[in-house]
Amino acid sequence: MRGAIAAGHPLTAEAGAGILAQGGNAVDAAVGAALVSWVAEGTLTGPGAGGFMLVHRARDRSTSVLDFFVAMPGLGSPEAARPEMHRIDVDFSGGSTQMFRIGAPSCAVPGAALGLEEAHRAYGTLPWRELFVPAVELARRGVELTPGQAYLHAILDQILRHTPESRAVYEVDGKLLDTGDTLVQPDLAATLELLADGGAGELYRGRLGRAIVEHVRAGGGDMTLRDLEEYRVIRRRPVQADFRGHQYLSNPPPSAGGILIAYGLGLLHDVGAPGSADAIDALARVMREQIRARENGFDRALRRGGLAKLLEERAVVMRGTTHISVVDEQGNAVALTASTGAGSGVVVPGTGIHLNNMLGEFDLPRPLRPGVRLSSGMSPSLVLHEGRPRLVVGSAGSLRLRGAVMQVVVNVIQHGLDVREAIERPRVHLEGEHLHCEGGHGVDELDRLERLGWDVTRWSRKNLYFGGAAAVEMVGGELAAAGDPRRGGAGVVVQ
Repeated sequence: MRGAIAAGHPLTAEAGAGILAQGGNAVDAAVGAALVSWVAEGTLTGPGAGGFMLVHRARDRSTSVLDFFVAMPGLGSPEAARPEMHRIDVDFSGGSTQMFRIGAPSCAVPGAALGLEEAHRAYGTLPWRELFVPAVELARRGVELTPGQAYLHAILDQILRHTPESRAVYEVDGKLLDTGDTLVQPDLAATLELLADGGAGELYRGRLGRAIVEHVRAGGGDMTLRDLEEYRVIRRRPVQADFRGHQYLSNPPPSAGGILIAYGLGLLHDVGAPGSADAIDALARVMREQIRARENGFDRALRRGGLAKLLEERAVVMRGTTHISVVDEQGNAVALTASTGAGSGVVVPGTGIHLNNMLGEFDLPRPLRPGVRLSSGMSPSLVLHEGRPRLVVGSAGSLRLRGAVMQVVVNVIQHGLDVREAIERPRVHLEGEHLHCEGGHGVDELDRLERLGWDVTRWSRKNLYFGGAAAVEMVGGELAAAGDPRRGGAGVVVQ
């Protein structure tokens, strides 16, 4: 089947393209690619992750979001004081550090495996087991680290080699893996085969689940068998907004990213060419309004409008996130974003499953009840034109994620750029009073921004700090795909 796929790693994109070539639809391709991402992008995602899949069906032009994000653990467990999480300082950019909290107490209930199975059951066409073949082969044979993946291994080294079980996966001869080294994961290969044969039930009701719970609780975490047994994928209606004669759809409440992008697109007016001071000024003003909305009771206003519990808790800050965008010739489209956060450093013995650290990603304003779905800033997005997919996009990038998605949408729909140029254009991000401008902007335009009153932080080159987008587009039957060069992403078109 003709189609296009973009992802955060060439192997991920190639796997999805191969499934399209075999006759699979966009959902089949997204599921198979996601399974390969568990192997090739294991610092960002895996069976221990949570995420969201936006699915558009050409047959009835319907769009829905499958929420398989992480949940608060502790169902059926007596209340007890939670052990302290381990605090790790990670240097991201030569002296700029962020604090991570990891360990078993940081692990939330994962949803990735059940989410992929639910999507396949509802929308897939190829046999479930066939979708696992590329991932199993790669896990067993090994994946050579690209420069982008080696960079992630380096900055997350204290997490990836935090425990004896994680060191058994992420080091060779006592050293961290580097560019060109091969990451072999036989335990993960066996887990993938078990899921291929027995389905996600092996993780939520079977021996994989028992192994996870036993290991997490031994380390002081709260996860219980009941947490896994009662976990469910939630179907949601996407948030929608009109933009330049197109319809933007994305992740709805209780997550925050999609609705804040929709809100921002509604405020954006058409000013200046891409990269000009006028265009950057307009974007920055919208970003400032998004921040104000996020901080000043936007949640209460939305609740009055019927969007219950939006932003009830602070959105999780996604540090380790990956995204896959797919469209097929029939007009089916998928945007899938998943994350293990920064990773907990907890690898379940004999399974190769690296669990998320979502409970350590942010400070809860009050304790959450066990079973409550956490909020997220992840924003898998779709832009429709006359009811058909025009652009499928999403991004990694922590707090810069929604800005990256919004800027790609604006570049394609408002400025008319092709998807590759739209992703490669230098980006901006407003952090407090500081307007961060990525390398590649014109010096004269940045000077003008300062004269307009902005406190401009000038970056010398492009950087993963500004997100890692992946997008595909369909224009008059023509397909295109692009991954983000900031993180070694790739796009493949299947003709």
